Amino acid sequence: MIDSLGKLSRIFTNAAPTFRFVVMVNGAPYGVFTECDLPVVEWDLTPVREGGLNTRVHQLLGRRKEARLTLKNGVGTSAFIAWYLSTMAGVFDTQGAGLRRSVTVILLNSLKIPVMTWHIENAMPVKWSGPQLKTSENSVAIQSLELICGEITITPGVGLG
Repeated sequence: MIDSLGKLSRIFTNAAPTFRFVVMVNGAPYGVFTECDLPVVEWDLTPVREGGLNTRVHQLLGRRKEARLTLKNGVGTSAFIAWYLSTMAGVFDTQGAGLRRSVTVILLNSLKIPVMTWHIENAMPVKWSGPQLKTSENSVAIQSLELICGEITITPGVGLG
């Protein structure tokens, strides 16, 4: 954990002020991003119409719908790309880590202090798009990275633990 915090500290120090989302995978820092489309947590509902009750419909809670996390405009470690490439190649075990991993997204304030943390279990990359490479522009290494999500936990305040 101490080694991870040291790596995280280096990412904080070297990140430009616009990078406000740090992404950790299995407890290790993997990248920083300027945009993050957080998963929408939505449930299937089953409407039940009760005979003789015309003013409302009962709604029974079903399963949670699938959710995706999209990270945009970021710089990531080579491990991030290796994870994605392993997924696309169907390699089911990379050094014992597997394809589905724990992902933590940490929102930072302007002082780079964690404000909110989203922890996602069983995440896996399913879509990556790189930047358009132009010699006249400074582009980021990851334009967009989309991950499927398992269980989602939200923690306000400092949530590095």
